[in-house]
Amino acid sequence: MGGVFGVVSKKDCVMDLYFGTDYHSHLGASRGGMAVFSGNMFSGYIHNIENIQFRAKFESDLAEMSGNMGIGCISDAEAQPLTVCSHHGHYALTTVGRINNINELVKKAFERNYIHFLEMSRGEINPTELVAALIDQEETIKDGIFGAQEAIDGSCTMLVLTHEGIYAARDRMGRTPLLVGKKEDSYCVSLESSALPNLGYSLEYELGPGEIVLLTPEGIVPLVPPRDEMKICAFLWVYYGYPASTYEGRNVEIMRYKCGQALARGDIREVDAVAGVPDSGIAHALGYSNESGIPYSRPLVKYTPTWSRSFIPQEQSVRSLVAKMKLIPIPELIRGKRLLICDDSIVRGTQLGQTVALLHYFDAREVHVRPACPPLMFVCRYLNFSRSRSEMDLITRRTINEIEGREPSSLDEYCDPESEKYHDMVECIRKKLEFTSLRFQKLEDMIDAIGLPACKVCTYCWNGRG
Repeated sequence: MGGVFGVVSKKDCVMDLYFGTDYHSHLGASRGGMAVFSGNMFSGYIHNIENIQFRAKFESDLAEMSGNMGIGCISDAEAQPLTVCSHHGHYALTTVGRINNINELVKKAFERNYIHFLEMSRGEINPTELVAALIDQEETIKDGIFGAQEAIDGSCTMLVLTHEGIYAARDRMGRTPLLVGKKEDSYCVSLESSALPNLGYSLEYELGPGEIVLLTPEGIVPLVPPRDEMKICAFLWVYYGYPASTYEGRNVEIMRYKCGQALARGDIREVDAVAGVPDSGIAHALGYSNESGIPYSRPLVKYTPTWSRSFIPQEQSVRSLVAKMKLIPIPELIRGKRLLICDDSIVRGTQLGQTVALLHYFDAREVHVRPACPPLMFVCRYLNFSRSRSEMDLITRRTINEIEGREPSSLDEYCDPESEKYHDMVECIRKKLEFTSLRFQKLEDMIDAIGLPACKVCTYCWNGRG
């Protein structure tokens, strides 16, 4: 996915930009970048951070950077922020989202005599460069941002750094959050609210869907009002978001705790301990434990100094290695125990299958699995929350094809937890991954744990309704 952070200040902002961007490191680990504006000049750096943490990689650059306005990003794909020279003058741009119609938009740009796009290492066009091309087709930056959001099928939240300040724009349906913080002499804009408090910022404003504002050291200038309809990504709470972050007034850690409580209700299970797969499964497990009265335990601990989140690497073999190496078992808390394991989700099944196999290797008596969201049935078409390129990457879809012997014409029954086909699918997954039992969260319980009206939350991954 990725994360963005920006600062406008009456004094040098580089250290705030550095740490604020670093606070988004859980959202990506491919490229990192910062761009600052000082006087009439832009300066910035982009680095590969696949094998080194953002903070360590950029520390040596700080002495060469100065300015009172800047933007930064952590990306799981493309290099950014990009510095652009166009009829708008010089500006820097960073984005988060997904562009499904990128080929169509590139073709239209060529038809309007746009000369060329630079390709990234995988032979793909940098989506952020395409957004810059869309912005440059309009007379003003504001109109360019609005036009880009209208043209993009998918989502695009962006920060545009100019000599005026930072244009901050939340994607058209508000699938990703964007928040403004304030402290004396400075404003910041951030995808994660958890980046604000340690830097001295208090939450001042949260942009609505499709809203565009201009941030200057003097304040917030509204440019395009928010839209009425919102479809914020539910997976932000389930998995992606940092526990200390809050979106639309709903905190991630509290949501996960409530989600675990909901999992425990009516789930009568004779087990010795409840555990969470670190990190995102921990709050789910705590909620389950406290609701059920079953003791909480930590049979698995995460080795945090070096291993990134395992969804990020491109190759499945590397993802599997990261998933395996980052979790260290405590045999004394496993041997002979009946364990109930809470995790955020089951996507391909590879990682959680390996985790349960590890528990069995250390002689767990039973391993019951409770994912905190319903079975994932569709690959997200609005955000790059996983590297799945095909629906067949999902264990649910592979299992359904095995049951049906073909691709079914409808998945409605498999999305319905009351249907026989749903239960057949869950039982097949349980057997395949060698769980003692498997019970998924219900969609309505997950939405209730978030606390927003269902119409404002995107549930496409689970029921195909975005």
